[in-house]
Formats: sequence, structure tokens, C-alpha cells
Amino acid sequence: MPIAQQIQIHIPPAATGLQVGNSSAINSKSKKEVAISKLSIIIPAYNEGKTIATILDRINEVKLISNIEKEVIIVDDCSKDNTELAVREYMTSNTELTIAYFKYLRHEINQGKGAAIHTGISEATGEYLLVQDADLEYDPGEYNTLLKPIINAQADVVYGSRFIGGNAHRILFFWHSIGNRFLTFLSNMFSNLNLTDMETGYKMFRTDLIQQLKLEEKRFGFEPEITAKIAMMSGIRIYEVGISYYGRTFSEGKKIGWKDGVKAIYCILKYSLFRSKHVIKKREYQGYK
Repeated sequence: MPIAQQIQIHIPPAATGLQVGNSSAINSKSKKEVAISKLSIIIPAYNEGKTIATILDRINEVKLISNIEKEVIIVDDCSKDNTELAVREYMTSNTELTIAYFKYLRHEINQGKGAAIHTGISEATGEYLLVQDADLEYDPGEYNTLLKPIINAQADVVYGSRFIGGNAHRILFFWHSIGNRFLTFLSNMFSNLNLTDMETGYKMFRTDLIQQLKLEEKRFGFEPEITAKIAMMSGIRIYEVGISYYGRTFSEGKKIGWKDGVKAIYCILKYSLFRSKHVIKKREYQGYK
């Protein structure tokens, strides 16, 4: 039985109104500026039929700096609701899309958010990628904020922190906030990083970098695993930028709970203390080519 069914759509730039820079424009850029032609946006989705069209609308409205094209990869983790129908209806009813490349993949069995992200990573063709949850907690309007340190040749990886900067945050659960800060502290202690938000859903990576990693966690252990393994790679420049956050309540569909926090602690210890058993494919990273 196949792992996923796939639908791919390529929308030519001329049909989307996308402005594509010519070679003279690219050559006129500062030598310190990194040229990126495409950003891959991975959307892991499970029972997000109510929100998937809205998040696609928000992504469609974003104009990326430097005329970067958008590749959207939706990985439906065997949803039981109308997620697939909502995606198909969105693509057939919207004729003016700024999304240049679109892929929809569906897992035949439910495997977890991490597994959906793994599938998306393997399909990404942009120079950089990030994960966009379909639940509207993170704002696609901040893609350019994440991109700027990369384009300015300052960073290989950018984390969007919910705990720095003056951006809007919905006030929700005290213990969730304490839990996030504790997990970040524990991760920093073993990785020797000084992140403020290890569990953030907004992480932007160079695609060839993340495709080198041996990723194992199929559910919510993805965030501590990826952070631990990125920290193992020499020569990686990690930046943080402040982002907004519009968290959901459990009645609104939030899925993560206290058991996932316990699992995160386990993953931090697993990938930090027993590195030889969970090696990455390639430990050295040479930075920008």
C-alpha cells in the first residue's frame, strides 16, 4: 500500500501575476545578499477542513521579498473530516493564485504530525522551507520577517520566537507558557544554544541542510529532535526573530497536551545524551555555496 497519494499542480508565473526577476536584476544584488528563487511551505494537516482554506488564502495574499516564489506542500495525515475536499475546492475555485507550485499528498494511515513533516521535507524543492500549521495560530504575513536574516546572509536557520519582540500574542494558558519555557531551558542546557522558544512552530531551514538529517520522531517530538540535531552540526548560524501568536483553546481544536510535554523531555534527553545512537546523515555543513 502506498504511503501517500499525490496531486501536483504547477501554476506558471505568467498566470499568477507573479513578477520574476531577470538575470540583470539578480546580478545587481549586493554580494552579501543570498539569492532565493523558491520557498517551500509545508502544511501538515489532520482534520483541518474548517481552517485549511483560510490558511491558504493568507499564504496566497503574502508577497515574498525579492520575488521569491511559493511552493505549498499540504500533507494530509489521513484526516477523517473534509480536509481533502476543502483543498480540492480551494484549488478549483481560485483562479488568481500567487502560489507558483502546489502539491497535495495524503497518508493512507494516520502517522502523526512529525511523519507528515517528514513527507513534506522529502518533497520540498525550494532552497528554503518552513512548516506552516493549518490551525491559524501562526501568521503567514511574517514569512518575510523570517526570510530577512537569511537573505542578508546572516543565518542558515531562523526560529520565530513567540516570547521576544512586540508582536501580538493571544493570552491563554499559564502552565503552557511555563512548560514551553522549561522545555526551551532544558534543550538549551544540552545543546548549548540560547533560544527563547524551542517549541515554536515557525522554523525556517535551508532545504539541503534539513534533508541531510536522519529524522525519527513521527509525532510532536519533531521540535526537540530537530533542534538537538541542528545544534550538533558545526558551522550552523541560528537566528531568532519575534513573531505574533494566536493560540487556540482545546475547544477550538488545539491538539497538544501534557503527554506531549513529557514526550518532549524524553526526546531532548534521547537526542542529546545518546548522540551516537541517533546520528545525522552528515555532521558537517559548509554554509552558503
